[in-house]
Amino acid sequence: MSQCNIFDSKTILPDSNLATRQKTLLGFDARYEKIHDQLRLLLNLNKLTDWSKKHHGQRIPLCDLVADQYPLVIFYGDVGTGKTATAECIANRLAKESGTEDSILFKLSNRVRGSGKVGEMGTLLTQAFQEVVQSAGKNRRAVLIIDEGDSLAASRSQEHSHHEDKVAVNTLIQCIDDLRRLDGRIIVFLCTNRLSVLDAALQRRAAIVEEFLRPNEDERRALLKMDLTGISLTESQIVELVAATGPKNGAPSWTFSDIRTRLYPAALASAFPNQALNFTHLHDAAKNLRPSPIMEDI
Repeated sequence: MSQCNIFDSKTILPDSNLATRQKTLLGFDARYEKIHDQLRLLLNLNKLTDWSKKHHGQRIPLCDLVADQYPLVIFYGDVGTGKTATAECIANRLAKESGTEDSILFKLSNRVRGSGKVGEMGTLLTQAFQEVVQSAGKNRRAVLIIDEGDSLAASRSQEHSHHEDKVAVNTLIQCIDDLRRLDGRIIVFLCTNRLSVLDAALQRRAAIVEEFLRPNEDERRALLKMDLTGISLTESQIVELVAATGPKNGAPSWTFSDIRTRLYPAALASAFPNQALNFTHLHDAAKNLRPSPIMEDI
């Protein structure tokens, strides 16, 4: 595998497309504010000494303890709940707020698992982190997003864990450990559907662990109102669509992804090209589709 295939994408930040996408992420601002202070601290570990001397007259011991944090953020939760999209938009907003245009966002590809050759996965992971570090150089910042992290970082104690998987986890942990010397200029977001599957040593290293849930009734109502602007739906029709995308008959509620990538296209397909999209198209599509099954975290 050529090194260029290790990543699904590389994006210079800030990026206008991500800024636009951020506006479509329901609850983004609240989640961002929740973890912003800790993220800011992770990104500015090299400024702790100046801060401590200014406010305490010396470098207090707590600075050394905080500086030992690992630049790892874990987002976990069910499928289709916006983990990866949120990580991308958080990275973009951090870059925008920093006032610089020298950051780069990497999305690691699942192709990093390789073809099964001995040592291949560990080698590809090492190459990926080396490229991220090289891109940051001495002054720039970089963000690495690892999607479906449980496929790379499953617990080494599992009975069915293969030697190659254990090597990959060891490599990933070592690479994240090595990032600490960069004083927070590189942060890793690891997204997973199953937190319990992740190796315990990796979980212990996370500076931030944030859960993502399927949208509740109020969130689905807000999402539908935002997305369906211009369709001339009544409030009672919105309420019916909220109910149609809720849990029933043993099935779970719909995910954000279910609504946006399955419900909307199906409804639009039934209207296009001869009719205006209306409530009936949306409601019928909701009745004929089923939500994604819950990814059990066991």
